[in-house]
Amino acid sequence: MKKFLLGLLALASWQFSAQELYMPRNIKKAYENGTRDISGAPGKNYWQNKGIYNVEVKVDANTKTVSGKETIVYSNNSPNDLHELAIRFVNNLHKPQSPRSGFVSKDFLSSGLHIKSFIVDGQKYEVDSESWGTVEKIKLNKVIKSKSKSEIKIEWEYPLSVQSGREGQIDPETFYVAYSFPRISVYDDYNGWDMLPHSDRQEFYNDFNDYSFAITAPKNYVVWATGDFLNPDDVLQPEYLKRYKASLKSDEVIHIANEQEMRSGKVTQQNKWNIWKFKANHITDFCFALSNHYVWDAASVQLKTKRTSVQAGYTKGAKDFEHYVDWMRYNLDWFSKNWPGVEYPYNVMTAIQGYADMEYPMMINDTSIPDDLQDARLTADHEIAHTYFPFYMGINETRYAFMDEGWATTLEYLIGIDENGEDAAKRFYQNFRVKRWINDPSSEQDQPIITMSTQVSGAGYGNNSYVKASLSYLALKDYLGDELFKKALHHYMGNWNGKHPIPWDYFYSMNAGSGKNLNWFWNNWFYTNNYIDLKITAIAQENNLLTVNIDNVGGFAIPFDAYITYADGAVEKLHFSPALWEKDQKQSSLTIPIKKKIKSVGLEGGIFMDYTPEDNVKTF
Repeated sequence: MKKFLLGLLALASWQFSAQELYMPRNIKKAYENGTRDISGAPGKNYWQNKGIYNVEVKVDANTKTVSGKETIVYSNNSPNDLHELAIRFVNNLHKPQSPRSGFVSKDFLSSGLHIKSFIVDGQKYEVDSESWGTVEKIKLNKVIKSKSKSEIKIEWEYPLSVQSGREGQIDPETFYVAYSFPRISVYDDYNGWDMLPHSDRQEFYNDFNDYSFAITAPKNYVVWATGDFLNPDDVLQPEYLKRYKASLKSDEVIHIANEQEMRSGKVTQQNKWNIWKFKANHITDFCFALSNHYVWDAASVQLKTKRTSVQAGYTKGAKDFEHYVDWMRYNLDWFSKNWPGVEYPYNVMTAIQGYADMEYPMMINDTSIPDDLQDARLTADHEIAHTYFPFYMGINETRYAFMDEGWATTLEYLIGIDENGEDAAKRFYQNFRVKRWINDPSSEQDQPIITMSTQVSGAGYGNNSYVKASLSYLALKDYLGDELFKKALHHYMGNWNGKHPIPWDYFYSMNAGSGKNLNWFWNNWFYTNNYIDLKITAIAQENNLLTVNIDNVGGFAIPFDAYITYADGAVEKLHFSPALWEKDQKQSSLTIPIKKKIKSVGLEGGIFMDYTPEDNVKTF
């Protein structure tokens, strides 16, 4: 009983201290309403809405038009009656009048979405989609009651932009068709309808939905898509069907079709149009690609509970993409077994050569980098790492990009150590990630990471989302040690897999999962204008003790190595974790037992690069 009471007191103390983290008023309200909990788990009143999408879509390769019709069975699981629906269509970004984060060429522009028909529960609505942006509200004639379902039917069409980025025409006969259908925007417990427009900088926030797609493609066009391929027998000719099915059990790369075979009309059934069917449940998005000349490679990888198909579509002669299937097999196995150490959750992963360096559920769209295979492979590493954040975990990327980009950057670095060695991975991370932030003293670089992603731009957005966030995760890994860090990370991922975590859910889950009050760390890394800058202010040797006084000028609680050079030339390295800064984040004094005369002391942060490294060395 005494142990039980002490445990309750400790828990109460921990929960009270957990409340020290600043919360915006809307987030605080969610915790008060019990949809989220200070334990880090979803609250007893947590809910999220869901759609079951049945979509028929047709791509006309001549007119470059995508047309379709869909039926959505939408479950309003919220405690509120819905008097309106928010409809999101990201591709309206291409309309000339849409707000964008940067310059685009004329080839990027298009007329956008045209709604032909819009019906809710049998009642037709007159919709003027010409005036729509990337998200619009439709006032309902009849409310969708709390805990009820509604049926929405939409017919639509839009043109594929000539310029391909995240979607569009990769070439005149290859199309990446993403964000291709009108969807119901997220209605959540802390903001209600998500009405933030897409600007081409911040990424995406979607419900976990079930998708069934029937994709009508011209003869000789192969379709790759999210989800399980349901009808290969209906659309592939026998030899290529045989190769495809063999790839599902093969550890070796099978060349399902080369360019000549694709162009010769041997691969698909010779109907004027073929209908390709795919299905995926409880995922945040669906996309597909099609081409009549891309090389098609495939293999599979045996994971703990399943064998997963790995495929690539690319132009003939793309030297990096010739390796992609092997690289991706390695990815899925490594991520499953090491970091994050959660089995790849899907049955397929496909890479398409395009221009985006962008992730989608079960697919990536990567630029070819044929003259730098290391860079190309790290690009694949990064995009596939997004499988976990934001797809396994339904991150609100629009508002909190650091919750997914920071993790993808971290996982890219960790797998890079295994692929290229620690020194090479460290150099790449420093050169490509850290240097442009730490060497730029402009004020936008030092905004708190917790700042909403829509409120930062340019380098401020990039470095908050990728660099500083990743460094925080790696600093926490150093502080907790690998075993406890993974335990806490798995606790967070277990709490929020298939749901919608926000930063406070991450903070509190990691607190609970590690059994530590990490609020000092969250405040230090996420709520401040800190940067990285240590300074040795004094060193002293007295008898067998060395004292090193350090000012944490930049403020971030980072790990570092101290290099002690002795008078005889010997060098000793000592590692200090962020725990050094737990009590005092401004100053620290190292007391180190020694047996010889000291020549100098230096501090080295490795990937935690110092703004003024010249004051990190002190000589006697």
